[in-house]
Amino acid sequence: MTDKKIITISREFGSGGRLIGKRLAEKLDVPYYDKEMLDRISEKSGFCKEMMEGAEMQAKNSFLYSLASAMGNGEMGPESLSLNERLFLAQFDTIREVAEEGSCIIVGRCADYILRDIPEATNVFIYAEEQDKIKRAVEQYGVSEKEVKKLMKDTDKARANYYAYHTGQKWGEPVNYHLSLDSGYIDIDDIADLIIRYTEVKKNPQR
Repeated sequence: MTDKKIITISREFGSGGRLIGKRLAEKLDVPYYDKEMLDRISEKSGFCKEMMEGAEMQAKNSFLYSLASAMGNGEMGPESLSLNERLFLAQFDTIREVAEEGSCIIVGRCADYILRDIPEATNVFIYAEEQDKIKRAVEQYGVSEKEVKKLMKDTDKARANYYAYHTGQKWGEPVNYHLSLDSGYIDIDDIADLIIRYTEVKKNPQR
């Protein structure tokens, strides 16, 4: 068995997925990629970081996102793809490259799907009950109490639509992940320990 550990974190807004990812990276002493992944993608592809940051949230309206993603320029080759498709391909290539380099923690960006065929990858989905997510978003993320429910709904809707469009699968569906955890009942430090333990005992069955 290899000691290489690649952990992807998909998460509902307010569930603490980013905090869990950071704690995992600290405990394992491995690179952490969230916003940092955008820097890598931008450097590799030349796409503007701000443009990539907004791409996922554009999927809040699934119809408009699908329409924009389907509109290439009618030519053959990579240049014929829409901007959204080219952004995703750049993301795909960079995430595969990062995984080849060694152990790491990757938050979001459809990394679970992109690395689905890599035995060393453990895909985790973090969720929580609404009241727990609201509490964390307000107290730890600094989100206004007036805006938190709308932001939570819009963010998760965008993530779900973006994931569905680019993977053909349902975001948050348990079968797409090795481990799903409700972060409302366990401290972040304990969640990180639990995920690490899972990677240590996880089997890689023949498919």
